[in-house]
Amino acid sequence: MTIKHNQQIQHNHFRKDWQRRVRTHFDQPGRKSRRRNARLQKAAAVAPRPVDKLRPIVRCPSIKYNRRVRAGRGFSLAELKEAGIPRKLAPTIGISVDPRRANLSTESLAANVERLKAYRARLILFPRRSGQHKKLDSSKEEIAEHTKEGKVARNTGLVLPITNISRAEAVGEVSKSDMPEGTENAYRTLREARSEARLVGVREKRAKAKAEESQATKK
Repeated sequence: MTIKHNQQIQHNHFRKDWQRRVRTHFDQPGRKSRRRNARLQKAAAVAPRPVDKLRPIVRCPSIKYNRRVRAGRGFSLAELKEAGIPRKLAPTIGISVDPRRANLSTESLAANVERLKAYRARLILFPRRSGQHKKLDSSKEEIAEHTKEGKVARNTGLVLPITNISRAEAVGEVSKSDMPEGTENAYRTLREARSEARLVGVREKRAKAKAEESQATKK
């Protein structure tokens, strides 16, 4: 039976022990120091490698946000092929790979290929075992130079950042002198083209009827 009108709620059980079910978050300062110590321990464990992997530049989805760029999941296989990096080698040298991703424009492909080439030019590969240098490993002079001077980067995102253009750079004024010829009355041109496309059948019918009428009068 449903309740109608503004009547009293029957059998209201509001005697639950809610104090036992309240959770507080007074340990945030301790958690902050714990997270910082964990980051330092991770950086020390993976040193001299950076703590993060290189990620591609991708566009945000939807019309509202596609003007912005952000870090993607991984580089596509086409981008790795253009940059000359084997797909099985890429994860071992700090490059994230996403085999499901596809490039929808040549601009994104070129931008990420340049990003890969810039990363590859900066990369210093240490030998896995001391004294056993392989083909792709860096020379002893390069390794000694970068380790002594402290040029090892701890974060890839700081060395190769992903930046968006500012609002002032994105929006600009276009003067009439900069516009190409024939585009002064763009709105009127569009309206005339739309009108011609709509009335093409009516005008053909009218011209055909006029031609038939003129032929009938000649006879």
